[in-house]
Amino acid sequence: MIERYTREEMKKIWEAENRFKIWLDIELYAVEAFNKLGLVPDRALREIKKRAKFDIKRIDEIEKVVKHDVIAFLTSVNEHIGENSRYLHYGMTSSDVLDTSLAVQLKQAGELIIKGIDELLLTLKEKAYQYKDTPTIGRSHGIHAEPTTFGLKMALFYECMRRNRKRMADAIEDISYGKISGAVGNFANINPFVENYVCNKLGLKPEPVSTQIIQRDRHAHYFATLAVVAGTLEQIAVEIRHLQRTEVREAEEFFSKGQKGSSAMPHKRNPILSENITGLSRLVRSYSLSALENVALWHERDISHSSVERVIGPDATILLDFMIHRTIGLIKNLIVYPENMIRNLNLTKGLIYSQRVLLMLAEAGMKRDTAYEVVQRNAMKSWEEGLDFKELIKKDKDVKKLLSEKEVESAFDIDYYLKNVDFIFKRVFEEK
Repeated sequence: MIERYTREEMKKIWEAENRFKIWLDIELYAVEAFNKLGLVPDRALREIKKRAKFDIKRIDEIEKVVKHDVIAFLTSVNEHIGENSRYLHYGMTSSDVLDTSLAVQLKQAGELIIKGIDELLLTLKEKAYQYKDTPTIGRSHGIHAEPTTFGLKMALFYECMRRNRKRMADAIEDISYGKISGAVGNFANINPFVENYVCNKLGLKPEPVSTQIIQRDRHAHYFATLAVVAGTLEQIAVEIRHLQRTEVREAEEFFSKGQKGSSAMPHKRNPILSENITGLSRLVRSYSLSALENVALWHERDISHSSVERVIGPDATILLDFMIHRTIGLIKNLIVYPENMIRNLNLTKGLIYSQRVLLMLAEAGMKRDTAYEVVQRNAMKSWEEGLDFKELIKKDKDVKKLLSEKEVESAFDIDYYLKNVDFIFKRVFEEK
């Protein structure tokens, strides 16, 4: 329900109705500003505000002829206003409307994305605490390393998304600038008061210096941030894809009644949501590259960025919003198998405790290099012959000189690896 509602809100931001409404707001706020400057009579202002409206169908008809969206829009509005339309768009250029409007839309979209991130954060936090003390094997290079907890995995993703929330807020701040400064940005035919007034009404700041456009480093920052957020969602998805592999099966996407995983193999339960998120993140990343390509335009402006932004504006924000809510559902409904985590912890017959044995030998007086050799030779024997690592360590003559059997046993206590989980959780969830 939440997913459908939020996605619909994001879609509306990019529909023609919202875009033209923002354009009309910009034009009317500019007329209000001119009125305050004494350049538009009160009566004319009242008539303009009363009569100003647009007709999307009519705009489309006009644009087919004039081949210019802003002119088509203004023509439609002027048809409703009549003679007072001479006060509309005075001293302005198309990009005053387009760039200021795009800033509003990107701000609106970013604020919805932050709402989604907030819900994802709550979901990750809930899962983190649910599995805070559930032991699982940590892996490096895909190989068993040392014990950790499944809750710490979720806490890690929470912290990544918390940073992403801040990044998103910074990107919204950076994109929330408008311009009403004329053809090359020098206010030749428009008073700077108009820009200040319009931007203030729209919840934007005036661009300190512009050309015909707002410079695209702001937009590149915004779309790069979307890509970073998508990267974290992919990170979560890839982790679940690995954990769902048949040989691992420590976690699994929810598989609903009646769902089918393969047209050929009835047994299949595939991580399709995670794979979908992984694929979509590639698209969002590609949009960030397109935004970066838009930064270097010719002189005071060319139009090469425009076609790009008409695609990546709606696509990137709608996609990321979809991905966030798909990830929320994925985590909320995730099936976790603690018993399989224990099984996998024991797969290597105790090899995951090798560092603890190494450190205990060093603490007992053995040179670290020597201790490493002693532990490694036993570890390799365990790997190659499938023998129990702890039993090999107990029988090793060099180990026996320094460690008792009881001390060796203590090296294989999983609680040793989990003793600071509460400390980490406090640092992540309580010390902000």
